[in-house]
Formats: sequence, structure tokens, C-alpha cells
Amino acid sequence: MVEWILSELGVDEIVVLVGMASESYTFRNPFTAGERIEMIRLSFVDASIPLDRLITATLHTLETSIGCAQYVLSFVPRVDYVVIGNPSVAKIFEDSGARVVRPPSFRRSEWNGTRIRLLMARGDPAWRDSLTPSTAEFIESIGGPGRLSLLAASDAPGGNM
Repeated sequence: MVEWILSELGVDEIVVLVGMASESYTFRNPFTAGERIEMIRLSFVDASIPLDRLITATLHTLETSIGCAQYVLSFVPRVDYVVIGNPSVAKIFEDSGARVVRPPSFRRSEWNGTRIRLLMARGDPAWRDSLTPSTAEFIESIGGPGRLSLLAASDAPGGNM
């Protein structure tokens, strides 16, 4: 998607906002905000996108509302576009006056966070195929698959996945 944004929108840099930064070590958000930022940076490097084209920011967990859209935008430098794939969140930003771009779907079934987390939790090495090599190596180095396995057992109704 980043490559699409750079080519289609012709922007010089991309601001990636890591949402729900106050939540980590849950099955839905197993990694810390810092770990997620590191993964984003590694993915840029693996895609040969210079890091001087990337700005990252974090935002704690919020309810979604029109008021939150302006609040979210206060955490990043001024942007020309807000690129959002989630239709309901896109509508909130549109209603707040932001210029929203809805990107095409890029291998969504394969690059789906829930799917990747489930593969990790089950010990299926296929999760690596959905990430850049450096990101997969980083997740291995911090014990990501083991973390997901433990979280799946403790977060799931009934205790197991």
C-alpha cells in the first residue's frame, strides 16, 4: 500500500500512525507500539523505500467519532490525505472534513493481521510468507510466535485456539 500511495498520490513522505498504542500483549495487539514502529521501518527498508520518506507517530486507544478524527490528526504533521481502508473509519474522517483516499485492496486475505496472528499462535511457519523478511526475523527475535501462542491460550473464550 505504501508503494501505491507514493506512486498514485505523488507524496514526498508518508505518516504512519500506530493506533491503539496503549494496548499491547493482547491477542489483537500483541506487540508494543515501539515494536510496531520497528516493524514498519524494517518493511520500508526491505521495500527499498528511504526512511526519510517515513514519519511515524503513536496514538493511544480511542473510541471512534468525528471529534476523534481531528484529535487523531493533531498527533501528526499536516497531511494532504488520510488513506484509510476501513469504510466506517473513512466516513468519520470524511465527515470531519479530511480529504480521505480509500486504497484498493492489496491481497487482503493474505495480508490480514488476524490470519497472521492465528498462524503464529498455531506454530504454522506460513505466517512468515505474509511479511517482509526483516520484519519476520524481528518478530522471531522478540519471541513473537511464542507470545501469540500464550496470548491465544489466555485471550480466547474457553482458553484455547
